[in-house]
Amino acid sequence: MLQAERFLRIRSLLATFSRVSVDRIVQDLEVSRETVRRDLLELEGYGELRRVHGGAVAAGPEPEPPLSVRLIARQREKRAIAKATASLLKPGQTLFLDAGSTTAILAEEIATLSGMTVLTNSLSIALKLAGADEGRASGNAVRLLGGQIDVKSQATHGDGTLEDIRRFCADVALLSPVGLHPKHGAMSFEHHEAAVARAMAAQARQVVILADHSKIGQASRVTYRRTSEIDIIVTDAKAQECGALAALRKDGAKVLIA
Repeated sequence: MLQAERFLRIRSLLATFSRVSVDRIVQDLEVSRETVRRDLLELEGYGELRRVHGGAVAAGPEPEPPLSVRLIARQREKRAIAKATASLLKPGQTLFLDAGSTTAILAEEIATLSGMTVLTNSLSIALKLAGADEGRASGNAVRLLGGQIDVKSQATHGDGTLEDIRRFCADVALLSPVGLHPKHGAMSFEHHEAAVARAMAAQARQVVILADHSKIGQASRVTYRRTSEIDIIVTDAKAQECGALAALRKDGAKVLIA
């Protein structure tokens, strides 16, 4: 079997199973283990896979950890971003907030304000802004967007959510991506999460992206907003050490350092 054909078969196995053992490749391709090891080494050099003990895994962006894990990561930076973002808001505005750990912290800041109308697909954000945590009435009008419930992200999604979003015109869409890349823009790992963020951005007069330094320059699977279409990027001071931040500025987005 020619090397090009072996590479094609290995790529096919990884596309199907994400992780495949050397034994499985040997059996499927009917070649020696040494040949498989050489092929995996070369494909890893091309960035197409990552070798692990006993086999290989598909290369590419990792899925996001559960929301409960993300909420405790980089809290100081996310809190600073949330405070800086809240300073941009004005009473009487209608806001879209998507589901994310940074927007969840932003919701705590918005909860101290009044006169806002907040539209969100996040269950936890909706409850927080409605005053459920303290058992008090909120000073803001809050609407949870309909749709299917994703337990992992604690948010609604699907056609019902998208239809609900399109009923409104917001002043600002406040979105928290998985990655913010100069070439690809704001990105999500899950297609349904990207669809929600894309719809919110399309229905808002201004798009504000909340991204801590760990997301700057990072790419994920699905683009929902090009860099040139982002109005403001709010990030933390450590992002100034990221070379990608200068490239993001070149595309015209205003960068606010928290």
